[in-house]
Amino acid sequence: MFKAALFLGILLLSACGEETKTQETGQPNDTSKQTLRIATEGAYAPFNYTFNNGDLAGFDVDIANALCDKMAVTCQINAQEWDGIIPALKTDKFDTIISAMSVTPERSEQVSFSKPYFNNTLVFLAKNDSTFDPKNTNDIKSATIAVQGSTISSQYLDKTYPEVTPQMHNTLDNAFLNLASGRATVVLSDKLPALTWLTSDLGKDFSIKGDEIDIHDNFAIAVNKGNDELLGKFNQALDEIKADGTYDKLVQKHFGDALSSPTTKTAAQNEEVQTKTQVKADTK
Repeated sequence: MFKAALFLGILLLSACGEETKTQETGQPNDTSKQTLRIATEGAYAPFNYTFNNGDLAGFDVDIANALCDKMAVTCQINAQEWDGIIPALKTDKFDTIISAMSVTPERSEQVSFSKPYFNNTLVFLAKNDSTFDPKNTNDIKSATIAVQGSTISSQYLDKTYPEVTPQMHNTLDNAFLNLASGRATVVLSDKLPALTWLTSDLGKDFSIKGDEIDIHDNFAIAVNKGNDELLGKFNQALDEIKADGTYDKLVQKHFGDALSSPTTKTAAQNEEVQTKTQVKADTK
């Protein structure tokens, strides 16, 4: 299960809105250090999220800081709404994106991706007492499935069940809200954001149904096309933080044993920690 510290931290979360938060790490007074402008959405717990005071946190933020340390540069991490994150990179507002971004053929036409730094899986959520079975095609067809639009989840439904018309939402949070209110009966989501939501007040009566779905979806760092020098530095730094144990420590810090935990557990089987996960989680 996730560590209590993570959940207590998420208690302080708030939606980002349209504000952009910048935070720097490293030695800002060292003028010999290059400043690397990093975009993250700041609204996709536990990968990236924003506290009430505007500070950014999460796995992506810690990964960014660790990479900057290896590259001997100063991190300037900015919150950027998801819909505009690639356009902002391409117009030179940022040098890179570290924001739970899935590698897709469409995105690969616009940006260059580093080596993967995380393997993502999908899960279905429904009420604890629901008999919904993802292996039963009739259950899929008869369910009202809420999903975030233009995501790996929506793409999976479209390709696997083309006859199904899911309930599309602009954020994952809105999909969860519709599930909690009964306007949807099922949500398809990335696993770790789902596990985070299940520990919230709204998610306590819901659980993951069936096995997690591995569609070989990888998160990677994005840079502008042609920026091979920066891409090479990221790849080298990723190798270094994996070799020296930094990466494993960050995985344990943010996810605990959630990556290997049974996906069929209910919220009641998680730690009874009151959390809020009302974060903005645009396209992944």
